[in-house]
Amino acid sequence: MADAPAVTYDKTTISLHWASAGLIALLWIGGQTGDWFSGQPKVIAWSMHVTLGFALALVIVWRLVWRRRGGRHLPPANSGALQIIAQSTHHLLYGLLLIVLALGIVNAFVRGFNLFGLVSLPQLGDREWRKPITELHGLAANILLGLAFLHAAAALAHHYLLKDGVLTRMLPARVPTEKPSVH
Repeated sequence: MADAPAVTYDKTTISLHWASAGLIALLWIGGQTGDWFSGQPKVIAWSMHVTLGFALALVIVWRLVWRRRGGRHLPPANSGALQIIAQSTHHLLYGLLLIVLALGIVNAFVRGFNLFGLVSLPQLGDREWRKPITELHGLAANILLGLAFLHAAAALAHHYLLKDGVLTRMLPARVPTEKPSVH
């Protein structure tokens, strides 16, 4: 007898998904509030932002490698237009994520950056690039966050309107959806 198909993603895939989501939220908040500070608190705020950005880059690389080498691939939950929209959205999310990360890394090196006063990233390239790269990084991050909100809204719509199990496939702990039969 064949095993029943998996109904959830594996723990590593789920952990990497939620780690990415949490880091993206923290990075966006940090990017919006970093200039609220001055002096040493500002250095700490931006050092945290850059450090979390490098951490997110590592998580994304791990996610991509895991997906290719060991992650559980579930069959599409929907077909037709919903499947095309879901695939397109995931490709856009990954694409924007890579763009935001690349621009952030380039920005850190164009500026030359001192992380927590401990490690100095060298200033490479022309400082004239700083403003346009910073603006593109911020714009791409805002678009990414908007798309992430649409992604979350779609997951909630799947759960509450379509009731098709899409959201529960990515939740860390699966809660039974059926009541056990009473004899």
